[in-house]
Amino acid sequence: MDGVAEGGRRQREVRRARYAVAAVFAVHGAVTGSFATRVPWIQDHAQVGPGQLGFALAFPALGASVAMPLAGRISHRFGTRTALRGLISLWTLCLILPSLAPSLPTLCLALFVYGASSGMADVAMNALGVEVENRLGRSIMSGLHGLWSAGALVGSAAGTLAAHLGSDARLHHALASAVLTVLGLVACTWVLDLQPAEGEEPPPRFALPPRSALLIGAVGFCAVFAEGASLDWSAVYLRDRLGSSAGLAAACTTGFTLTMAVARIAGDRVVDRYGAVRTVRVGGVLAALGGLLVVVAGHPAPAMGGFALMGLGIAVVVPLCFAAAGRSGPNPSQAIAGVATITYTSGLVAPSAIGTLAQATSLVVSFGLVTVLACGLAGFAGVLRAGDRDRPRVSRPGAAVPGPRP
Repeated sequence: MDGVAEGGRRQREVRRARYAVAAVFAVHGAVTGSFATRVPWIQDHAQVGPGQLGFALAFPALGASVAMPLAGRISHRFGTRTALRGLISLWTLCLILPSLAPSLPTLCLALFVYGASSGMADVAMNALGVEVENRLGRSIMSGLHGLWSAGALVGSAAGTLAAHLGSDARLHHALASAVLTVLGLVACTWVLDLQPAEGEEPPPRFALPPRSALLIGAVGFCAVFAEGASLDWSAVYLRDRLGSSAGLAAACTTGFTLTMAVARIAGDRVVDRYGAVRTVRVGGVLAALGGLLVVVAGHPAPAMGGFALMGLGIAVVVPLCFAAAGRSGPNPSQAIAGVATITYTSGLVAPSAIGTLAQATSLVVSFGLVTVLACGLAGFAGVLRAGDRDRPRVSRPGAAVPGPRP
């Protein structure tokens, strides 16, 4: 009876940890949404032009790429709960920094720190998500990323309202930062608290990601490239290529975002039933068909359907890449950091690459490239086999950085 009671207690602990890490994902997304809607205010306050703003907006990805490998060492030093509590608080508090920047150099510095805090919190919460998924024995990563998208939508809605009311972004972000910091700290109370085994060596501060992470990251690169291209260029495509109204063009982007969020929230059941590899292969086919529909469309309606298909096809790919990275070897945080760095890079280069190619050729050719990359999802989905539930896992009892456990 004592064993049964202990097993029930552990199950309740894992379920609480699942809801807690889900709340952390939503808080992380809300910070991103809150920032994105006030970029025009920040641009005016810093007195920078479009080109300078584009230069400054590269710094969050640079900061994240530099700092993400540190997340594993921080978790090893302080334990996963304390580390996540500190990192998510740092991220929510850094929301204030960009709106305080009065010039281009200070804006670049603020965005570098903002991105560094985002990347470290991202690695820590994804690693804990993989650990909870392992203990539950079923897929949850897609739903966690769906809640990140939901949090981003809530943050964007609040930011849109603040902008509509003419609110100073410094006040808006100070209030949002305070609320989100409290929510993040409360959520971290119930996340798993993993401690390093006695005598265990800490992970390196900086190390190249393992080869397996590079292959998994390549799949994530294709998905995030399609996502970034669709988010930033779908409205332009409908307006300039197909002659739609501004309202209809904006609705296309909103529809793409909602499609991804809904598909991610519902995606875990699909992954549990069909496995990561088969899910991504089918998703790649859907995304490629969507891209082809966009390329050949002569009217806004089929193009909007094509963008919706792309959103549906790529929605679960990145969550499954993180899950596969977390099970791909003995250093899950290092693998997750490698995959995160690659996907961040893809999100950084996709919008500018689409624009450069469109200027040299046309938007049709640009989205032809997106379609080709979507085909890569179907062709190389096999590298995500580590994300399937029936794969034998590597156990590292007592690891500070969450890894697969029996």
